[in-house]
Amino acid sequence: MAYSSGSRRGTPLKGKSKRRRGLFSKNLSLTLLCIAAIFTVGILLHDSIANPLSSSKSPNPVRPGKKSAGTSRSLSVISGAEFNSSAEARVDITTKNLYDKIEFLDIDGGPWKQGWKVRYAGNEWDSEKLKIFVVPHSHNDPGWLLTVEEYYLSKTRHILETIVHALIKDPRRKFIWEEMSYLERWWRDASDLDRKNFIKLVQNGQLEIVGGGWVMNDEANSHYFAIIEQMIEGNMWLKDTVGVIPKNAWAIDPFGHSPTMAYLLRRMGFNNMLIQRTHYEVKKELALHKNLEFMWRQSWDTDENTDIFCHMMPFYSYDIPHTCGPEPAICCQFDFGRMPGFGYGYCPWGQHPIETNHANVEERALKLLDQYKKKSTLYKTNTLLVPLGDDFRYTSLEEAEAQFRNYQLLFDYINSHKKLKAEAKFGTLEDYFQTLRLEAKRDFAEEADASVVPGFPTLSGDFFTYADRNKDYWSGYYVSRPFYKAVDRVLEETLRAAEILFAFVLSSCQKLQCAQFPLSFAEKLIAARRNLALFQHHDGVTGTAKSHVVQDYGTRMHTSVQDLQSIMAKCVQALLEDEFDKGEYKDSQLSQFEHEQVRSVYDMQPMHREIDIPYQKVQSVVFFNPLEEIVDQVVMVVVSRPDVCVIDSNLSPLESQVAPEWGYEKGKYATGRHRLYWQASIPGMGLQTYYVAHGLTECKKANLTRLKVFDGMQSFTCPAPYECSKLEGDDAEIANKHQTLLFDVKHGLLKTVKQLKDGRQIDLEEEIGVYSSWGSGAYLFKPNGEAQPVVQPGGIFVLLEGPLLQEAFSYPKTIWDQTPISRSTRIYNGKNTVQEFLIEIEYHVELVDYVYNDKELIARFKTNINNERIFFSDLNGFQMIRRETYDKIPLQGNYYPMPSLAFLQDSSGSRFSIHSRQSLGIAGLKNGWLEVMLDRRLTRDDDRGMGQGVMDNRPVNVVFHLLVETNVSSLTSLSSSSPRMPSLLSHRVGAQLNYPVHAFLGKPQDISILATPSKAFSPLAVSFPCDLHVVSLKVPRPGSFLQSTSGEPRFFLILQRRGWDAAYCKKGRLQCRRLADVPMDIFSMFKDISTYNAKASSLNNLHDDPEESDYNGKSHRKELISIEQKGLISLAPMELKAFKLELRAYK
Repeated sequence: MAYSSGSRRGTPLKGKSKRRRGLFSKNLSLTLLCIAAIFTVGILLHDSIANPLSSSKSPNPVRPGKKSAGTSRSLSVISGAEFNSSAEARVDITTKNLYDKIEFLDIDGGPWKQGWKVRYAGNEWDSEKLKIFVVPHSHNDPGWLLTVEEYYLSKTRHILETIVHALIKDPRRKFIWEEMSYLERWWRDASDLDRKNFIKLVQNGQLEIVGGGWVMNDEANSHYFAIIEQMIEGNMWLKDTVGVIPKNAWAIDPFGHSPTMAYLLRRMGFNNMLIQRTHYEVKKELALHKNLEFMWRQSWDTDENTDIFCHMMPFYSYDIPHTCGPEPAICCQFDFGRMPGFGYGYCPWGQHPIETNHANVEERALKLLDQYKKKSTLYKTNTLLVPLGDDFRYTSLEEAEAQFRNYQLLFDYINSHKKLKAEAKFGTLEDYFQTLRLEAKRDFAEEADASVVPGFPTLSGDFFTYADRNKDYWSGYYVSRPFYKAVDRVLEETLRAAEILFAFVLSSCQKLQCAQFPLSFAEKLIAARRNLALFQHHDGVTGTAKSHVVQDYGTRMHTSVQDLQSIMAKCVQALLEDEFDKGEYKDSQLSQFEHEQVRSVYDMQPMHREIDIPYQKVQSVVFFNPLEEIVDQVVMVVVSRPDVCVIDSNLSPLESQVAPEWGYEKGKYATGRHRLYWQASIPGMGLQTYYVAHGLTECKKANLTRLKVFDGMQSFTCPAPYECSKLEGDDAEIANKHQTLLFDVKHGLLKTVKQLKDGRQIDLEEEIGVYSSWGSGAYLFKPNGEAQPVVQPGGIFVLLEGPLLQEAFSYPKTIWDQTPISRSTRIYNGKNTVQEFLIEIEYHVELVDYVYNDKELIARFKTNINNERIFFSDLNGFQMIRRETYDKIPLQGNYYPMPSLAFLQDSSGSRFSIHSRQSLGIAGLKNGWLEVMLDRRLTRDDDRGMGQGVMDNRPVNVVFHLLVETNVSSLTSLSSSSPRMPSLLSHRVGAQLNYPVHAFLGKPQDISILATPSKAFSPLAVSFPCDLHVVSLKVPRPGSFLQSTSGEPRFFLILQRRGWDAAYCKKGRLQCRRLADVPMDIFSMFKDISTYNAKASSLNNLHDDPEESDYNGKSHRKELISIEQKGLISLAPMELKAFKLELRAYK
């Protein structure tokens, strides 16, 4: 939640005259059909034309939402179909075109400050009355100013009780509810009667569950995996407990909206969605052309299979003053919760609500109906939606009665006077959307596809960056509390890894002797799902909650990470030991391994568990690879002594390297511990064992890293037992067989990258800068001018050289006495690894002192790539979107979310990518530039309701993987709005960064243990193609796994076929196989594990029959049926597909 306050009054301006409000007349319909026929012929003759027709300039000749002839293509991957990275969905409106057109002048519109003076003629409803659905709701944030439990105890439990008791009294009353986190909590406390009545109200349509996720998730920072998880957690609980599956989504408070959410909802079986927080100028432009309702289509969807109907609310906020009509001063008079006694305060416009009675009902009803009619002129149909609620409303039965009682009197008056040409009543989203769809299909056209709503435009694009007024852009929350954004992603990838391991264990655990295994972990696994889900709330991962609420989120995530690491360690031992296969399981016996990372407290960086091996001892290190392909990479553990060696599972010694572990204190740059590196090969979704030994004569000791030092601070001490030499000259370089990196020694920053393959040199000047921002807060970014560099000549710069790793570590001198940042750049020398091609940069950031108050720290990369100030950033880790830097928008409006990736490129094919393992903010303010904000420390509240600044900064490590690529085939023009995709190599870089291998340490053992062969676990029959990703493999209901008698499949699998840019190497530089080349059989994915009873499902695991459901589109339903019957995996690029299935290990 965030309030938006400030003066809402303004001098009335002359409004623009509006066209007649009614639906198409018979003659006009015939005329348009003729025009459509002519244009259809034109399209068939000129099929190569791909530019969307802007509905703001001319009507679309093809019926909106209707699939155009000749645009579908085969989705069969067996025939070798590849993704056309220049293909663009055919739509009526793109958000790019909206931004190109809008002047962003912020003109005062009078009573509706951000619009115009709305008028109507009065005859718009002569042929059909206006149908008004007033939808009562209460927005309950699962954490914001109070923790989720504090809110529940003080407000939400009373609200849910009030809803049940108020609705049960009168069948005309309606309500909608969204957050399952609160409903599940209330359900535990509710009486049997309240539960029974709740279910009754849902079943009879008085109470609708909308969205039904665990929370109303953020759409900028949240990764699509976490969004799916939180939706599954909420939707499955709802289905299991209340017996209902939601159809309509409700997102009134996320700070901007992503098309990824639209896609996921569609694939979960939702029919309609509602959004609110979009740029006020975008709202105005869409409202001018009655395009606030549209079919939201993915920009890459040339087959038109992803459309979902979307309703955008037109005004400033979702509170009652801004939902009944364009004049908040009038609408506020109908918020009866603001009458004395309820504690919500009076209306800021000076005119307050009064009790409705027989003496004033005519005057009050006409005034309210006037607002309804004005609002309806902004939409295409005679069906109107009017939300009635606000944050934590309806806390008492008295308050609810005040709203329901007064509105019912007003409705009765309106409905009893036919001359008013209107009918008003309480309703739900389902009531509204059903009535709208019936009206649209009656008046516009008949459609065979139930998902299509005829008569409405198609739209592609996103709604970032959000501005609610003036130049107040909500781009600050992309970065606020980056420490917790990082923990969020650690919890996400750890949960995914634990779910996979747990699923494999349960596939082997078919006996009663194993019953304790799933039961003992089920509670913690479910808690981890819910804690990840809770943090996706739009005041959680956004970093926009009070400090003690952030601590609550952080503690929950910390506990779950520890629990999951423990579960994983026990799963690793279970999968590697014969005793488990025999059903001989005891929890106390599974204590051989510990996760390599240690997290002592919730707000501290993780530490590496130290391997301390006595002489003539070995210690096993087991790696789990959560990815679906073999991972060959240089791995690292921390050891207490450098004189160790590494042996693989075949007892062959491996080349290894030790380097000092860096600290972050001035004058104490090394911790005294050592990083041990070697190259490992780990099977897809499998386990591989290595041994670290001390005193084993047959094994060559690890190579000592060579250090070259520039000591501008005269404070560096060479760590023992390494040899240090003085670094001469102003420049220094590190290189592997693919690239050479040149550094500015005195500043300790990167200068250029030279690609050895083709000799191209990319200027890649690294800059650390800072914005001074006296107006910024947790939500808003409001800099005072441009960022200024902070690094000065001097500081510490250390070059490390060895056979596996080369590194440039710098502790730079800055404009402050104590530097807030240190950094390492690493390149790797592995063989046939993804790591060879990337540049790893790790920033350690500490904005923890008052001298950094009202400062926002950035890392900027200045390249010589002529990208024309156009770049691409990801949406939720799922897809890329084109970004363009506009001069007509202030600097803060040109910042965008970057959950995991951004890149820029030029017309010659040079591309520079930044992969991130956490969500941050990205901008490309000048030609060839990309900058990422790392952290922000702010003393002031930004007047959006949080009531504090952001001063609880924690030390955080921010890791980027940089990639410089060149194309191998032609590119489309940068000016094109067509989607650009990562290369196959880029996908692999991102996957290995965001889903890293997990290391588990055994206990030191005698060298004689090496005589016993180590057991591996390699479950995949073959490595997956590089463009096929296992999003999730889990047991949705672990607590009842062995008790299930329904015959339903107990495992759940989600796959994605990645979309990739064919202009870049089709083999990912490493002989990648693609799904088009290697058909995959869902029944033969695993070896030693039987897969059977596979059923296609929706992404929320609730819709089973693809033939009956429309959540996947017609062609996709055929695919799913084929997969169920034949097993061959056939996915269109970018698509997600879910399956229920059964897994059982062979005896």
